[in-house]
Amino acid sequence: MRRPVSALGVGAGLIAVLVTSPLLFIALQASRAGGKTVHRLLNRPLMATLAWHTGALVLVVTLVTTVIGFSAAWLVERTDLPAKRLWTVVLTMPLAVPEFVHGYCWVSLFPSVHGFWGAVLVESSLFPLIFLPVLAALRRSDGAAEEVAAALGHGRLSTLLRVTLPLTRPALAGGALLVSLYVLGEYGAFAMMRFTTFATAIYTQYATAFDTASAGVLTMILVLVALVVVTAEGRVGRRARTVSAGATARRGAPVPLGPAVVLAVPALGAVVAVTVGVPLYALGYWLVRGNSSTLPAASIWSQAATTVGYALAAAATATAAALPVALYAWRRDNRWSRVLERVAYLTRALPGIAVALAIVYFGIRYAQPLYQQPPMLVAGYVVLFFPLALTAVRAGLAQVPPGVEEVARSLGTPWWRVLTRITLPLIAPGLGAAFAMVALTASTELTATLLLRPTGTQTLATQFWVYTSGLAWGAAAPYAALMTALSIPTVLMVAARTLSPARKVAR
Repeated sequence: MRRPVSALGVGAGLIAVLVTSPLLFIALQASRAGGKTVHRLLNRPLMATLAWHTGALVLVVTLVTTVIGFSAAWLVERTDLPAKRLWTVVLTMPLAVPEFVHGYCWVSLFPSVHGFWGAVLVESSLFPLIFLPVLAALRRSDGAAEEVAAALGHGRLSTLLRVTLPLTRPALAGGALLVSLYVLGEYGAFAMMRFTTFATAIYTQYATAFDTASAGVLTMILVLVALVVVTAEGRVGRRARTVSAGATARRGAPVPLGPAVVLAVPALGAVVAVTVGVPLYALGYWLVRGNSSTLPAASIWSQAATTVGYALAAAATATAAALPVALYAWRRDNRWSRVLERVAYLTRALPGIAVALAIVYFGIRYAQPLYQQPPMLVAGYVVLFFPLALTAVRAGLAQVPPGVEEVARSLGTPWWRVLTRITLPLIAPGLGAAFAMVALTASTELTATLLLRPTGTQTLATQFWVYTSGLAWGAAAPYAALMTALSIPTVLMVAARTLSPARKVAR
């Protein structure tokens, strides 16, 4: 019984090493800079600007998305807000629009929107990464705790801050982690906003100055920042307490909004208008008013098929790779499992171009036949989006009843049969969510695709970038619209999966 777990630990470790291997390339490039170069780079005025821009942006965006995400989830799940199911769907829809498309929509309509606050405005559309897990946590939690607090004389605000907020702390911490890592690694949206961060500076060093050593130093700084963020999330998550709703638990009575409904509904409507309404209007405007009619239809559909094919391959590979790591972390809550899990999250903060060049470096020196071949692009997607798959699979495992595998093994069932007939069916929703989220993000990835795509291959994202780089807003609109349309089914599935627990409890 011990051998499968030990083998699982080895397998999980190997996967973690492979996924984080680009860090080795980055470290090697940084080491080539030399002490004097590093000292000169760190003492440049630009370094202070990058640190301030990146740190302030991560802090403000995480704070804004946390407030929006938690408030929206509480209104939908704990109050008598009208049309809750509709709100759940429309508040999830910002995930369907890639961040660089958000930037394109705002800049093409309002050229004055740029800089720090423009970047905050665009990145605030990441709030569903917090809204969805908090909503799920509130649906699973036992509402009796809040009723007890109210019976003891606590007001609504006190109950919200002292009971409801701690119940959702793991979900808040996990969502805030993803938002922070997204902001650290984002390039396209900030390039649109003309706002310099570590990610945009790294891209400039790699693609323009061809200075891999300086870019490696900047990337290692970014990795250290990501390590601090991941460590902080781990401590917050471990200190959290969760009260799960069992089979006999009931949902508490919804909090009546009363006259406050006239504030809550317009506030949520404003969020949807900014994060969904403006992008949809911009896409419609440029499809009608732009010069997109000159585009050959066959080209865009061929590029759509290419995009979907790569995204599905990356989703299947990343989900399969995340399963052993998630299983080991779930079965063995020790320091080694936590290190494996946390290290795997670091790749989400790496700029796509850094991951791409690491894979190119490996391909040229050790896998020449694979250079500029589809497996290299799929590998880049897996490295970048492995944390998304790991998060979803771990969430699925969290719903498995404790001890169910031990009971099955005590009856003499082989470990592989326990896995295939008990564990995997129980976590099937989590596996489906992992597959969907990786496919969604891979289909809209830009910077790594620009370097890793096979010669002559264009995806929707790369062709979109070609047109926007030339300020051809109308020509870029069909590609942005198609990327958004391809993402909508996945987003609707995620919203439906979030809604499903509420239907079960209500029966």
